[in-house]
Amino acid sequence: QRSMAPACLTNTAWWYLLRREFWRDTLTCCLFIYMYYYFSIHQRHAVSKTFKQLLLLTFQAWEQSAGIIVFPNIQLLASEVSKLLTKEIKKNLNGKPAEEARLALEQLLQQKREVEDGHVLLKSVYLLSQTDSRTLWNIIGSGLPAALMQCLYLFFTFPLKKGSDDGETSEDDTQTQEMLVQIMHNMYKEEQGVEELLAADKLQSLIIATASLWDQCSPSWKVPTGHVLRTISKAQTKNSIVYLQAVDCIKIAIQNLFKLADALPAHDMCEAVSIILCFVKDSYPISSALLTEFENNDGYQLLLKIVLRCEGLQKNEGDPYLEEILDMLTCLTTCGKTELKVSGNIAHPQLPHFDFELTRSSGMTVKNLQAFQVLQSVFQKSNDEHLCRRILAAIGTIWAWDAVNFFLLEWTLQPINQFTDIIHFKPHMVQVQFFKLVESVVLDLSYIPHEILKKVQYLVKENVVPFCTLTALQCLLSVTKKDLLFTDIFRDSGLLGLLLAVLRKQAKILRKSAGTRVPGLEEGTEKELNAVMLKMVAALTVRSVRNTVVLKDYGMVPYIKIFLDDECYRSATLSILEQLSVINYEEYMSIVIGALCSSTQGELHLKLDLLKSLLRILESPKSHSAFRNCSGFNGLLSLLSDMEGALQDPPSGLWAAVGHNCILELVFYTLQGITAALHLDPVNSNFFQRNGLFEKMAEDLGTLGCFWTQGEWQISLGLEKVRTFAEFLDAAFCSSEPFPMWLKNCIWILNFLDHMVKGTLHLESYFKEIKPEVEEASRDDREESQAQEESEMGDCAIVHPGAVCVIVRLLPKLYKEGHSQLSQEIQCAVADHIQSLVKSEKSRQVMCGSGLLSTIITSCQDALRNESHPLHLPLTRVFEKLASQAIEPDVLRYQSTFNGTSLIYSPPVAVRPSTKTKVLSCQGSDSAEATWNEGKYTAPQTALPLSSSPWVSKGSALALQTAMSLISMTSPRNFQLRNTALAPSFVEFDMSMEGYGCLYLPTLATIMGPSAEQSVSGGIGMGTRMFPPSSGLTLSSWFLVNKFGLVHNSHPLRFLTIVRHMSRTEQEFVCFSVSFSPQDRSFVISTEEVEFQPLDIMEPEGEVQNHSLVPGQVQFGCGKLLVTGQWHHLTVTVAKEAKKNCIVSAYINGQMLGSAKMQYLQPLPGSCISMEPSSFIDVYGYIATPRVWKQMSSLTWRLGPTYLFEEAISVETVELINKLGPQYCSNFQAVQLQGEDQCSEHNPVLLVGEERISFGINATCSSFTTVQDVKSSYNEVDGRLIAKEMGISSRDSSTPVFLAKNIAGHLSGFLRTIGSVAVGQYGVRVFQSSPAATSLNFIGGPAILLGLIAMAHDDHTMYAAVKVLNSILNSSPMSEKLMRHMGGYQLLAYLLKRKTQLLNNRILQLVFSLVGTAELGFESSVVKNYSAFQYVLCNFELWMTAPENLDLALFSHLVEILQSSRDGYQNAEVAYQVQMVPKLVFLFNDAEISNSRITVVCTILSHLLQGYFNTRDVLRIGLFLVYTLKPSSVDENLICLDGVAEMPDEASSQTPGKTICLRNQLLKMLLDVMRSDKLHLSSEVQEETFLALGPDWFLLFTQSYLHSTTVVLGIKLLLCFLHNRSLLKKFKEGIVAGRWLENSSAGLDILMDNLKPQTPVPDNSSFLIFGFSVLQTCLTDHVHIPEIYLLVAGLFLAAPQCEPPETRDLDSMLQWILQHHLTENVLKIGLCAEAATLLLEMVKVTVDKPIVDAEASWEIAYPRNIIQFLGLIYHSYTQDPVWRCPDFLKTLAMVAFHSGAPKGSSEGLLSPDGPSIAEGKGCVDPSSLPLLPHPAKKQVWDFMRVLLMDSLLNIPANKQGHPLELLIEASPEDATSEQKRHFQTKVLLSAMDVFHVTSQSEGKTRPRESTASASIVNVAYFAQKLIEKLNSRMFAADPKQILLFIAKQIVVVTGFSQTKDFRCTIS
Repeated sequence: QRSMAPACLTNTAWWYLLRREFWRDTLTCCLFIYMYYYFSIHQRHAVSKTFKQLLLLTFQAWEQSAGIIVFPNIQLLASEVSKLLTKEIKKNLNGKPAEEARLALEQLLQQKREVEDGHVLLKSVYLLSQTDSRTLWNIIGSGLPAALMQCLYLFFTFPLKKGSDDGETSEDDTQTQEMLVQIMHNMYKEEQGVEELLAADKLQSLIIATASLWDQCSPSWKVPTGHVLRTISKAQTKNSIVYLQAVDCIKIAIQNLFKLADALPAHDMCEAVSIILCFVKDSYPISSALLTEFENNDGYQLLLKIVLRCEGLQKNEGDPYLEEILDMLTCLTTCGKTELKVSGNIAHPQLPHFDFELTRSSGMTVKNLQAFQVLQSVFQKSNDEHLCRRILAAIGTIWAWDAVNFFLLEWTLQPINQFTDIIHFKPHMVQVQFFKLVESVVLDLSYIPHEILKKVQYLVKENVVPFCTLTALQCLLSVTKKDLLFTDIFRDSGLLGLLLAVLRKQAKILRKSAGTRVPGLEEGTEKELNAVMLKMVAALTVRSVRNTVVLKDYGMVPYIKIFLDDECYRSATLSILEQLSVINYEEYMSIVIGALCSSTQGELHLKLDLLKSLLRILESPKSHSAFRNCSGFNGLLSLLSDMEGALQDPPSGLWAAVGHNCILELVFYTLQGITAALHLDPVNSNFFQRNGLFEKMAEDLGTLGCFWTQGEWQISLGLEKVRTFAEFLDAAFCSSEPFPMWLKNCIWILNFLDHMVKGTLHLESYFKEIKPEVEEASRDDREESQAQEESEMGDCAIVHPGAVCVIVRLLPKLYKEGHSQLSQEIQCAVADHIQSLVKSEKSRQVMCGSGLLSTIITSCQDALRNESHPLHLPLTRVFEKLASQAIEPDVLRYQSTFNGTSLIYSPPVAVRPSTKTKVLSCQGSDSAEATWNEGKYTAPQTALPLSSSPWVSKGSALALQTAMSLISMTSPRNFQLRNTALAPSFVEFDMSMEGYGCLYLPTLATIMGPSAEQSVSGGIGMGTRMFPPSSGLTLSSWFLVNKFGLVHNSHPLRFLTIVRHMSRTEQEFVCFSVSFSPQDRSFVISTEEVEFQPLDIMEPEGEVQNHSLVPGQVQFGCGKLLVTGQWHHLTVTVAKEAKKNCIVSAYINGQMLGSAKMQYLQPLPGSCISMEPSSFIDVYGYIATPRVWKQMSSLTWRLGPTYLFEEAISVETVELINKLGPQYCSNFQAVQLQGEDQCSEHNPVLLVGEERISFGINATCSSFTTVQDVKSSYNEVDGRLIAKEMGISSRDSSTPVFLAKNIAGHLSGFLRTIGSVAVGQYGVRVFQSSPAATSLNFIGGPAILLGLIAMAHDDHTMYAAVKVLNSILNSSPMSEKLMRHMGGYQLLAYLLKRKTQLLNNRILQLVFSLVGTAELGFESSVVKNYSAFQYVLCNFELWMTAPENLDLALFSHLVEILQSSRDGYQNAEVAYQVQMVPKLVFLFNDAEISNSRITVVCTILSHLLQGYFNTRDVLRIGLFLVYTLKPSSVDENLICLDGVAEMPDEASSQTPGKTICLRNQLLKMLLDVMRSDKLHLSSEVQEETFLALGPDWFLLFTQSYLHSTTVVLGIKLLLCFLHNRSLLKKFKEGIVAGRWLENSSAGLDILMDNLKPQTPVPDNSSFLIFGFSVLQTCLTDHVHIPEIYLLVAGLFLAAPQCEPPETRDLDSMLQWILQHHLTENVLKIGLCAEAATLLLEMVKVTVDKPIVDAEASWEIAYPRNIIQFLGLIYHSYTQDPVWRCPDFLKTLAMVAFHSGAPKGSSEGLLSPDGPSIAEGKGCVDPSSLPLLPHPAKKQVWDFMRVLLMDSLLNIPANKQGHPLELLIEASPEDATSEQKRHFQTKVLLSAMDVFHVTSQSEGKTRPRESTASASIVNVAYFAQKLIEKLNSRMFAADPKQILLFIAKQIVVVTGFSQTKDFRCTIS
């Protein structure tokens, strides 16, 4: 870049100008330095001074800029500056002596005030040497390394003489020295720098100088020189090593050092030798030449000499260099060419995991034993603590490099072995370190150095130096803890015996000098030695039973106890005693409990240590029995009792000197010990509870001094703030919280008890007070843990419920005078916490068995009595929650006493701690009657009169309070069906605890061989029960599933597994099993013979061989029928068939799941085909999962009553058992369902025979016993079997055994099992249910509840009282039976009637629930409580007067339950039994009844009759309908019914039309019933009903004065029956009248006799009514009603349902029925002649009346419509017999018959001039005769002419009763002869016209033969009739005309005959 220079580059003046500019700009300076490189030598010389100044300034700026200034070519700059510095150094050295040269160099490099060239260059090089490697290489290449080495040599070897100005320049010299050394360090650490030194041959001189002139050299340059040489040593190369070897540098240095070894101080020698040793050590990785030269010249001897000279030096003298020498010497041990070899043969026992082969490695192994011998010799020859410890550390380092180094050294030089012999001479710290090194051999190398340990034991035995003995013992103690093998080694070596002997001696000394010796220094060591010996003995006995036995055999136990008193011995002593417990728990417990009880109050630490030891032992369940037997519980409780007043505030007595923290800790560990002894130990738990030790614990805790014990205290009524128990705990943990000490102590103790409740106290550590600074963090953590705990403790497991009772007993004692507000707050917090503990159902059930209810009653009486007490509400809630599960009657009585409502006299008795109530539920039980007879029930007469009861005066408030409490106790906590609302006693199986848990049933049966001994059989009863049963079997079981297991780990529900075992064989076989598989939700029934063995070796189901065509296992899916959380009833029936088969059926809740055919149980187990005479078969069973099928799962389920019958029960029996519910606990010998009354004819029934019941298991009939009790009460066999199954000794008399007795054990029959035994310590839980609803029966029962209703004076109280009555009656069968027994339902109705004004809809809904019909849609709405239904719900007079229109709500409900498609029929039957219809009909007597009520009542009646049709209710309704009929003098047609239904109830009740409407609604209801599709009455039932009412009853509603609507409905109802042709026939022929009155009064003879008047009444004997005759007469009064025509037409056409669209037009109606009637019915049964006759009669009446208005009158239209209708029917059904019916024809003739005088004379009609004769073509047309008065007459004659034609053409005259004859002879009785002659003439003329027309048509068409023959006969017959009528003068016609008609007919007949003869001739 020379082009950038200006043109005047050679002009020096320009550079001076640039220099001046430099001071303004640093960049200009950089530019100057850069351009200096391009100057010529002359120019550089000219500006050299300026260049050096600029260098100084530039590098100063560079240092301060932190690298911001960057040089363009720093390597070039470094090279030039280095050369300048080298040049200056050489210039100062050339030609000068050494001392002058040194001085010149010093002056050159020193920094002075004026700028000097040398120092600037030195500093520039110093800065440049720290940049990068390339720059450093340029510096090295400038020759500077050699120059600086020469300078260093001069500075080191020629020290300056002392001058006056040394002190002034010492700081500058130091800085210069540091820069110079750093430059050399940077250069010499590079190989190039060392190579430069070798080229200059300067290194040798300096090394030799350090070895020979160390005492004469410059002191200030010793350290820098050593630093530089060490840097060179680390950077050695092959060339440098060759160079040093060539010049004998190491050899000369060692020789020189030998000369100085004795003269120089030790630390100087170490410093000099370390430099030489560095070159030797660092060169070895490259070449071993220097090491060889070092060894050959006695270098190790030099090192040993120098190191030993360091002995006795102060700790800081020579330490760094001595450490360096030793480190390098240690490193040299691995420097060698030859690998050392050791043998792997190890004879002595070693640790199991030791493997010598694994210790071999390729790491840094020892190869140079000479170097190690130096270390070993130093340790052996020196007693210097520092030096020996340093040697031991070096040895440890060598071992750490490679584990094999220990074996290389120990098996060659044996350093540790040799050190052991002299170790007691070494200082204490050396001894400690040495034995730590010995420990590491075992601990780190896992190798047992037996020889070394023997020598260590010898040291212990000799005990030359106590401290060494102590340290050696500590080493052995540490080693012993490594492995149990050492316990055997040290026992066999005699160490254990030695220690025991010494300890015995020391114990005797301690016992003699107890408390008299003053401890000194030696005694302190001796005491410590004793402590270590105890620890050693403890370590030797840990897990070593043999050593423990040795200790016991030595008789050391009494001596070991002596050491307990001294705190320093206590830990080891307790450890020894704890090991002693392994072989004898009793001895340990007696020692510890005795020591606890004998300790004084001040020996708190002794007690704490003993308690902690006790806790460790109690971790083993085997120790619990010893603890109990040694009075451990009483001993621990005595500690609490001894602490009376210990926590007083302020403390007093001895406790004042003890911190309350220690006292709390003692309380904590005491409670912790009790908890540990109770943990998962049923024996101890039972012992603790049974002996009232929880009560004693509460008493002892209450006397500690922090609880209130002085009686009454003041109650504060208000709380400003409410804190939770957890917040109080946080405050107690925080020492800064301003709580009084008594409260903190109380909270601590309550916290201990809370952990005890949960069973975790023995797992907790004692928490001391938290410092204020960590308060917040602790509180946050606590809140998080508590929140997590609350979330996880939805079902908080209460392990020790007795502890909750302790908390409750302490609850009232949480008080302090002066802190009433705070006391109340903590009380409320604890009460709320107790309430939170019993949230879950399981927790409540657990607490019920602990006596918490009685504890609350006895301890918290004030709170329960006083409603304003702050604890009243939470304690009441707890009480109610628990009482809903189980409560004893006496406790319940006292609770009601506290409420002030003791309704039944109860003498004061002491409330004892609660035990499980053993009351059998009498639901449906045959033992219920015995309960009454035994007098257990207090009869209603014993109750106090309501008026004199002490609670009446207190008013309704007390009743409300009691009712609300009882509601809470008795209301279901979850949804259950009605028959399972009250939870039964049960056994719960939780598979998440142990994976198994079952009920074991021993000796279900024992099949004895002929010669088998009877003593092998267990069970109860006489005789042998055969198995399998000959007729089949049935399993009945109630169960509830709380939670199913996971899908991938599905655990089945095993309801019964029957196992058989034949004697003299090993294998057991499952022969019958019933289970439920949650995976596919199906029940599995199996009769296959499967080996009873663990699940992991059982054959898969698919591999079980089955050679039979019939399966041995079936499955029935249950779908969604099985719901978790609800009780279900399972029934499995196995019906035995022929050929070893059976029919298996499964039912769930009475509903069949399926049925299938499968194999029956084979007679013998497994593959056995016969049994020996002396053998026997034992049959036993399991319910749930036995131990052999253990499988962890989350499955939890409960088992209720379970039965096994030896027969297949029927479906009806299954349904009955299901209805009984799970609370039934008898044997089905006399069953009566809940709600059934005795008057209902439901007598107790026998469901299963006594001998057929194999077993019945119910947790209610259970108790806790022992194996010994079983043996003594039952038999030895069952006792042994139970003990074997439970895994306990057959002689055990302490372990509680839960035995659910066989409730069928007392029945007659063969051998039965004694019951079932619970197997499973944690997975089986038993609960005996005795809820408040059951216990209430023993203190008054329903009488109390009725008393509450009587006390009610407001609707709230009334509702609460009725609600609790409903809840108890629905849930408790015994209460319901008591209610019926005492007539309670009648009393209830009476009380409700007295308090009608208090009734409301909610109460009505409760009555619905009481009856059992409230849950519409959810479950069956069948009436379940007949008495409540009859006496309360059907007491309509009660509800009609109730407010809020409750009667309408009641009626609507009745409609709903009666119209139910599922249950309506059953409800209707119940309603019939309770006579609901008469009660409803009686309501109609109320004149004020509204139309809406009438409508809904009629609807109810309709549903009643449709659901359960019966003549009795029909008669009652019919009787009332007759009652509605008014006298005949009242014409109802004059009453207008329009708007009556819409009128208000008050207005309609006064109208006369209301009765008509009521009557019509009832008739309409009966009609709807008869026509209902729901009710298909048979003809027999219809006939029975019709005959019961009688025809006269129906005809009553067809009278003329009745309203037309009534008549229509009456005729509808009548004709509805008459559609039955058999009834129609009887109706026509005549039926006895008055049946309705006779049947209605049946059974009321006495009443009717009393009601008869005194005056005699004429006896109306029975008479016949001919129905149609009367009906015909009645209908003639209603011919104006078109609906009647339609109804009769419907009867005529056999069409019962005649409901056309709304129309008043008769023609339309008839058209509708013509179109909609069923032709099939007509063809099947034919037309009804009687109906046709009725129609004609009505027409006759109409046509005979005079016509008022010819156009609009119905009199004209209706007859026409009817005749037209008949004509159409005739054309549709011509062949029907009705058209030839005599009655029909006669009636038709009567209609045509004209009763009035004709308008013309008959002569005119018969004159020859008549039209017929004049034409000569036929007879006279009848229609041309004068018209009759009514227009319909012509239609009648036309219709009759059609019928006449049909009869004359088709009916032969030879038959009797020809229609022609019937028509001719028909005439009214009052008709004149002239009228008859006129009518007959017209008929005959019409007949003549028929023949005339026929004869004309015969000419055109050939008639059929049959018709022709009939015509011939009829012509002859008609001619005969004509002659007869002519002779009788009844035919007014011209004779000529007759002759012509006859002649013409003769011709016609003759022609027909000829034609017939001609046909015959041809044929």
